[in-house]
Amino acid sequence: MAAATAAQPRSSKTESYVDNKRKEDIRQANIKAARAVADAVRTSLGPKGMDKMISTANGEVIITNDGATILNKMEVLQPAAKMLVDLSKSQDAAAGDGTTTVVVIAGALLKQCLLLLTNGIHPTVISDSLHKASTKAVDVLTAMAVPLELSDRESLIKSASTSLNSKVVSQYSTLLAPLAVDSVLSVVDPAKPDMVDLRDIKIVKKLGGTVDDTELVKGLVFDKKASHAAGGPTRMENAKIAVIQFQISPPKTDIEQSIVVSDYTQMDRILKEERNYILGMIKKIKTTGCNVLLIQKSILRDAVTDLSLHYLAKAKIMVIKDVERDDIEFITKTLNCLPIANIEHFRAEKLGHAALVEEVSLGDGKIVKVTGIKDMGRTTTVLIRGSNQLVIDEAERSLHDALCVVRCLVSKRFLIAGGGAPEIELSRQLGAWSKVLHGMEGYCVRSFAEALEVVPYTLAENAGLNPIAIVTELRNRHAQGEINAGINVRKGQITNILEENVVQPLLVSTSAITLATECVRMILKIDDIVNVR
Repeated sequence: MAAATAAQPRSSKTESYVDNKRKEDIRQANIKAARAVADAVRTSLGPKGMDKMISTANGEVIITNDGATILNKMEVLQPAAKMLVDLSKSQDAAAGDGTTTVVVIAGALLKQCLLLLTNGIHPTVISDSLHKASTKAVDVLTAMAVPLELSDRESLIKSASTSLNSKVVSQYSTLLAPLAVDSVLSVVDPAKPDMVDLRDIKIVKKLGGTVDDTELVKGLVFDKKASHAAGGPTRMENAKIAVIQFQISPPKTDIEQSIVVSDYTQMDRILKEERNYILGMIKKIKTTGCNVLLIQKSILRDAVTDLSLHYLAKAKIMVIKDVERDDIEFITKTLNCLPIANIEHFRAEKLGHAALVEEVSLGDGKIVKVTGIKDMGRTTTVLIRGSNQLVIDEAERSLHDALCVVRCLVSKRFLIAGGGAPEIELSRQLGAWSKVLHGMEGYCVRSFAEALEVVPYTLAENAGLNPIAIVTELRNRHAQGEINAGINVRKGQITNILEENVVQPLLVSTSAITLATECVRMILKIDDIVNVR
């Protein structure tokens, strides 16, 4: 015993014991949690992928194939798993499409990282190698890409169709793809040709009919009917439109108080004053030649009263009330007019001009269409129809992805093959590059290359094909120099995917690989979780 205690201080100078077990456990727990999230969405990748039915706490049901939507609605508690949810949001913001792909790639990279960690490779070495590999991958993809001109409408439609093929509404891709292309091209500003603001494309959803009835409207659509009080007009040709942000109703006291009137003559006088006040406002409106009023929704009191609607109907002015505050900017940009905040500022030069404003019966309700707008701003409206709310919502999400794809092509004008072709080519080229690298780096890059095979593997698996046979043949075809060979899910075989018109923007692929690598590197470098109370 004495000898042991005597030896202890001497050994403490030369040896130090560090407990690495906890760090390994934390890393493993993080990777497992993140991979569980990736596995949850993996089955929804590709044209033959499955859809998810999401039931929210308030009883709302969503049926979707969109990775970002699925992950957004999932209740994820583990911090590392939450990073994958944010990853799909980042891909949605950067490219708009490929939200499932980016999470699936991240899951496959994490699986490879776990193997590398088990083999004793330091996390920092793995992280640096992944960064090098992702930079090289972007170069390889760029070299594979085919340049594109915006005048090549056919290629733009092919890309939008590829995005829609994996959605619930894929059978309508022949209608929705050209619609997405036309709507984006109509809002491209020649002054800033590389920028497209999707807020300039308004999507209005209306129940009834089928997705086939979806249309592009050059003008404005309001999902509400015109005011019918006192028989006001519901159709107006050669319309002069005012967007007003004030109330056409009698003024109220600043503080909440009630006024008791006991005398009938006094009551008549109050009513007469109210009538005169409203009449005065309507006369000012009428003298400017205005014949259509868009009235912003008021939060304090009613924007219009029955009396003011009666007088507006008499003056043959068409009224659309309760216009949402958020829509005012879009409306004024489209009509090329100014919003009017006060009756004193009502001028003829602030009005917008349109050939026709009319109320149209649609499905079980009515909408108001404004068409033939003079000096129309660079905006457009898409009216989506569907047999039920779930279909309409998914059609909107799918159309958003298609719009984002076209937006990607406007900002970075390069196309790349789909169907797992770029991933297999990356895997092959990075595998060859890893043999040139020295030491652990080459080992890590090879693992990165293997991880990328998850995309074609999953596409084949979700289509009910034999994934091992398909991926092996795909490797073989790429080794022979067929860089555009990919999985044709419809035919169940490998074909030249560019000739099959399965194409996607370069930005979707490069963004997916860069973002997935960034996220995995961050998860990899976490060695402890500290809970602060």
